[in-house]
Amino acid sequence: MIRIKPLSIALTIFFGLIFSIGAVAQKSSYSFTTELENLIRADLLPNFRTGEYLEQISSYDRTGKNDDGFGGAYSFIRKEGKDLVIADFSGPGVVNRIWTPTPTDDTVSFYFDGEKKARLRLRFSDLFSGNVFPFVKGISGNEVGGYFTYMPILYKKSLKIVFEGEKILFLQIQNRKLNHKNVDSYTGNFTPEEKLKIEEVSKIYTDVNPNSALFSKGKSTGLEIEEKNFVINPGEELSFFKAANGGRILGIELDGGSSFEGMHKDIILSGTWDSEGTEAIYAPLADFFGYAFGKRAMRSLLMGSKGSLNYSYIPMPFDESAELKLIYKKREGSLQPAISVKAKVFYNTESRDKSKEGKFYSVWHRNKPAEGHYYEFLKTKGKGHYIGTIHLAQALRPGMTLFFEGDDVTHIDGKQRMHGTGSEDYYNGGWYALLDRWDRGISLPIHGSLDYSLPMGRTGGYRFFMLDKMPFEEEINHVIEHGPEGNEFPVDYTSIAMYYGSEPLQSKTEPTEELREVYLPKEHEYFPQLMDITLGGGAVVKHDRGLRMQPDGHHIVRVMLNDIPEGVYKLSISYFEKNNGAEFAIWQRQKMISDWKSSQGAEEKLNQKIEMGTIKISKQTNSVTFHIRKQGEKGNEFELDRIFLEKISDL
Repeated sequence: MIRIKPLSIALTIFFGLIFSIGAVAQKSSYSFTTELENLIRADLLPNFRTGEYLEQISSYDRTGKNDDGFGGAYSFIRKEGKDLVIADFSGPGVVNRIWTPTPTDDTVSFYFDGEKKARLRLRFSDLFSGNVFPFVKGISGNEVGGYFTYMPILYKKSLKIVFEGEKILFLQIQNRKLNHKNVDSYTGNFTPEEKLKIEEVSKIYTDVNPNSALFSKGKSTGLEIEEKNFVINPGEELSFFKAANGGRILGIELDGGSSFEGMHKDIILSGTWDSEGTEAIYAPLADFFGYAFGKRAMRSLLMGSKGSLNYSYIPMPFDESAELKLIYKKREGSLQPAISVKAKVFYNTESRDKSKEGKFYSVWHRNKPAEGHYYEFLKTKGKGHYIGTIHLAQALRPGMTLFFEGDDVTHIDGKQRMHGTGSEDYYNGGWYALLDRWDRGISLPIHGSLDYSLPMGRTGGYRFFMLDKMPFEEEINHVIEHGPEGNEFPVDYTSIAMYYGSEPLQSKTEPTEELREVYLPKEHEYFPQLMDITLGGGAVVKHDRGLRMQPDGHHIVRVMLNDIPEGVYKLSISYFEKNNGAEFAIWQRQKMISDWKSSQGAEEKLNQKIEMGTIKISKQTNSVTFHIRKQGEKGNEFELDRIFLEKISDL
């Protein structure tokens, strides 16, 4: 028999504990899977990220002008030989998002923890193509002109990103410092569990099917449902959900048929938590669910509309009580119909963890920011994190949508943390007014374009911050410019800013009758790059600076005048007079609007905004037709610059 002395036993136990603690520590590394789950776990949205500031490197013009990547002057930090260092972070941390509208096939290399050899090296374009693992479709991609990846790239000590090419243009890289000691840097070697999680996220983001069950995880499990069908009349307010104990709202579904569409946004959605003095939600229902200028537009994973159903699956925890209601505002001198509504609320009794979670708040604004002043999405104090923006943008003068050159700017806790490169860039887009780029409403899982119309001078976008939510400990000031420089472009902006916070809202904007009405401009411009045209009689059309119509004999080109309201309009055009100019006349179907005119001249010049006549625009007559014919030996082309319409009266 071997006898073990008490000291030996004590040492054995001591070292055993040390090894056990070491093993636990070894296994407690911050998880790549946990980070990736932020993209699909709405139940994690209320969680605070104490001390984990989000910051962004971008190519914005440091002089305050508009060279936000056009020349590449601000698109890198420094040169190393022939290469460009585009980011250099100290850890531990994670890159949440990389965006560009100008990907190239040059190589980009990622150097971790001071190593001399890149662990990750691939074509810049393959960060976004969806063809190179782990940068798969859904997590990476492009649609509305911008290329993005939300694949989290973790690093322990440092991360240097190097672009191996002569020039890189527009760029945004978002990075978050991690408040974790045990962070493992990216290796490119993924466990079976991690591969399955990547596949899961990819599937959810490519097969977008928003529903309450999708987010029933963690504290969002144990769903209960309360349903109510009711009719609401002008001047009434009706509660459709009340809770007298702590819990959380996990989903809101409201079906009013087509009643929430139209030029008047008179139905207000209201939500109050814990008898707070100011509503946590108080906004026109159409704006809250991402309608654009009177029509359903947004269909994201978290919020929007599908068919006539309006939905939100953003968790809203509360401590003691909650109430949701609809308020039907009366409109003076207008006959407003009663509205039938089907309401469904998903909830559970998992009350808020006050030390770890914030309450959901949404701030609705609509105003016309003064020249020289930013438009404010959110300015608030307290602890929290920003998680979403819905933004409608309406120009107050006709022409190109240059107001969307404005950059987003975010100050958090006394420091500028983010500065963007353009408004559509903020929504992961790029290149407004270009075909198949930012040229119409397109919904993606967590970002998209709500609308785009050059004739109406309007657009809009949305973006939800899940993986990349913006934490603040004391305050946040999140704003956006309107115009290329100096906030000079006159605009009418509407927004919903969403965040989780520790402190109740102190005030709200009341949606007055004027603010609940969609603005309709009286002047409209049609630009060649987005004209909807039909060719007749063998005419040929080319587009570079203008729309060049080339006849073979006498031929016609029809231009649809889409988007604008019905009415009587003064028609004007700008066109080029040049040596090879052809003759043209303008018709509206079988009615001649202008006589034959020559576009031929000895020297080239642009004839600007020449009045052609008066036309009526209706659903049946929303077009004009250009008849073109040769003029002499040289006159074989008519070049249209723009079409202008100025409303004279209603039909």
